[in-house]
Amino acid sequence: MATTETPAGVDGPASNALLKLGKFFSRWEETEDGRAVFREGGRAGDAFYRNRWSHDKVVRSTHGVNCTGSCSWKVYVKDGIITWEAQETDYPSVGPDRPEYEPRGCPRGAAFSWYTYSPTRVRYPYVRGVLLEMYREAKQIHSDPVLAWESIVNDPVKRETFQKARGKGGLVRSSWQEAVEMTAAAHVHTIKQYGPDRCIGFSPIPAMSMVSHAAGARFINLIGGVMNSFYDWYADLPVASPQVFGDQTDVPESGDWWDATYLMMWGSNIPVTRTPDAHWLAEVRYRGTKVVSVSPDYADNTKFADEWLPAQAGTDSALAMAMGHVILKENFVDRRVPFFENYVAQYTDLPFLVSLSRREDGTVVADKFLTAQDLGNAGDDAAASQADPAFKTVLLDRDTHQPVVPNGSMGFRYNEHDEGKWNLDLEGVTPSLSIADASDYQGEVSDLALPAFTDPTGVVR
Repeated sequence: MATTETPAGVDGPASNALLKLGKFFSRWEETEDGRAVFREGGRAGDAFYRNRWSHDKVVRSTHGVNCTGSCSWKVYVKDGIITWEAQETDYPSVGPDRPEYEPRGCPRGAAFSWYTYSPTRVRYPYVRGVLLEMYREAKQIHSDPVLAWESIVNDPVKRETFQKARGKGGLVRSSWQEAVEMTAAAHVHTIKQYGPDRCIGFSPIPAMSMVSHAAGARFINLIGGVMNSFYDWYADLPVASPQVFGDQTDVPESGDWWDATYLMMWGSNIPVTRTPDAHWLAEVRYRGTKVVSVSPDYADNTKFADEWLPAQAGTDSALAMAMGHVILKENFVDRRVPFFENYVAQYTDLPFLVSLSRREDGTVVADKFLTAQDLGNAGDDAAASQADPAFKTVLLDRDTHQPVVPNGSMGFRYNEHDEGKWNLDLEGVTPSLSIADASDYQGEVSDLALPAFTDPTGVVR
């Protein structure tokens, strides 16, 4: 049976129908005979993407995302709106013998521009409704904001009312002027009635970095207030390091990790909490540094570790005390190791003398650090003549057995007389770690009572 087909390029009923259908859905201009078609297209569809990455200017900024990183970012701005961001790469070099700091940044920072314009972001001040109503009513009576605030906080009923409203919501929007006025009035009233040292400053998240934390801290210091650390507020972080060294837990600069031969990660999940600098920890392992992770769970940072110590939650204190006991016993009691003694003598508060007090029942307990003021009260004229003697701790010279006021304590920091002595230079003095180090020591030996954290049943907590 013979069949015929429409040759290629020859119009047929089917092809004409398809062309008409295509022309219906795709409008274009063409010649009368339909041989030439004129369409617009090409790369015009890319305009969206070009506009997405276009910008008017680039500014430098950083982010406050509960991180101490303070990474440097290039922020691209168009029509006053952040369009996108990129890590800045102009950090100073740290030398050819170690990795560089850059690029510093993390996904949280890269997404910060979206956080900036989030509909859930708090853009206005909110005040507890009960307190705001009281303040507005007080302002109708007292034109002075300080007197208005005073009439509220000095009224036991009003004070109890707005304090009991805390934690129950009820926040209402206020103006910046009104909120700042209330805050200022509260500070002025407190200073007038109780003194500036009753104004306590604290940032809920000082880990946002000093870029955002410094303004409030500077304000508190200038008015004579007290600036707390977040340890004083949270009370759930290790305090040994701040108390001994005066710094926060992450004392060393991240670049110092490169010089360590043994690292312990304890209470800090490095990839999450120190994201921009976590690369130091991964890179130093190429030098043979041993890394140990102490964590009850297999956290992000555990993958960096050579050994994982999965301490049960709640046992951290016992574990740390056990480690401290081993160090003290093996390097200070069973034998005297110069490396350990020299370190604690210069860089910690271990050699500082502590005064003792005797209770009515005869029990001897530790009291407070001995200071230059105490020496002055005991007749030491040289100690009494020191500036800020109440804030200068005292140690004992191992060779002369005489009390010495070393450089570097708090009393040396805030007066002109001791300028240049804010350092740890012992100036030839060898601190004694025990009064018993004196060969001719003839003093009394007493049992010292220490706190015992037990309950009436005798169970150690």
